[in-house]
Amino acid sequence: MTEHTPDPATTYATVRLSPKADARAIRHGFPWVYSDELVLDRRTKALTPGTFAVLEDAERRPMAIVTVNPASRIAARVMDQNIEAVIDTAWLAAKLTRALAHRARLYDQPFYRLVHAEADGLPGVVIDRFGDTAVIQPNAAWSERMVENLADALAEVTGVTTIIKNGEGRARSLEGLPEEMAVLRGTAPTAPIAVPMNGATYMADVMGGQKTGLFYDQRPNHAFAASLSRGAKVLDVFSHVGGFALAALAGGAASALAVDGSENALTLASAGAAAMGVEDRFATRKGDAFATLEALAAEGETFDIVICDPPAFAPNKNALEAGLRAYERIARLAAPLVAEGGYLVLCSCSHAADLTKFRNASARGIGRAGRRGQIINTGYAGPDHPLLPHLAESGYLKSVFFRL
Repeated sequence: MTEHTPDPATTYATVRLSPKADARAIRHGFPWVYSDELVLDRRTKALTPGTFAVLEDAERRPMAIVTVNPASRIAARVMDQNIEAVIDTAWLAAKLTRALAHRARLYDQPFYRLVHAEADGLPGVVIDRFGDTAVIQPNAAWSERMVENLADALAEVTGVTTIIKNGEGRARSLEGLPEEMAVLRGTAPTAPIAVPMNGATYMADVMGGQKTGLFYDQRPNHAFAASLSRGAKVLDVFSHVGGFALAALAGGAASALAVDGSENALTLASAGAAAMGVEDRFATRKGDAFATLEALAAEGETFDIVICDPPAFAPNKNALEAGLRAYERIARLAAPLVAEGGYLVLCSCSHAADLTKFRNASARGIGRAGRRGQIINTGYAGPDHPLLPHLAESGYLKSVFFRL
């Protein structure tokens, strides 16, 4: 029997915006209040991280129910603009029902991102679904406190039988939360979960893999790359569990080479290729991406399609310049490996590097390699990763397809 966490009391504390804060932006849908925009008096600073409160503007007019974390740079996150709302299991279930209705319309199989944080009205919460298993990342203090309620609502709305809490990653440390993995419902899978996507089969290690075990966000970009791949020789760098490579093979690629620094990721990629029956056209190479690109050039290798999908080189504004130099370097090293008339696909998941900056850095790298390119497609995260128009951070993924 499940032990239930009591739903929070419905008598909320009160917090107030400082006079210099832009109350209008919050009224129009901006979901965050930064620590320098909130009156952090002794009473507010004493609130337990994850407490719910009524946010007032500087004139003491109620605006929204927020969750407060005085220890975080994002001191308050908007939960509901209805100040009568009760944030309990039923409230969570209503949000999940709305999120599920969208995904059920998009996909005929239950493999997708079910909740994309603020954009789905659950600040700081990511939920990825793998059939009967779901992985919750509670990256905000309120969701850590209510993770049992969240699991109850998730089981009720979706019918999933296994729910895993993945409490790892940078976002949690910014909220002052510990790193931990836990099985909240059911039993931990003892083998990777086979995920069908774009005609390929991916193996998701939901207990020991990166993030939730699979990146669903690139699904439409995998599909576009696959549409270029018939008969092609493909190189997939920063391949993780074979994202672009396996999609390309499903699209009829003659061969695909997956490069990654993680032996575990490449083992999962190979298992996916075997499950698809394409292992004879699939190869892996473990190594540092930059060094491997240089080595392949020295070996005189060329490919019809080269894809580079690195981790976030610019995770924040302070890292932006170094990140843009890294993206330029990737483009410079990858471009010589592309056959004449072939395609170079460059991706960024750094929200600090906007599309223009990333595209310019990529074009500079291609130019420095002595190549010229035309952009044939620009891709973003799939529709199960909705973008909150007020929050640039929710539109982090860019994939630019060049023909060289």
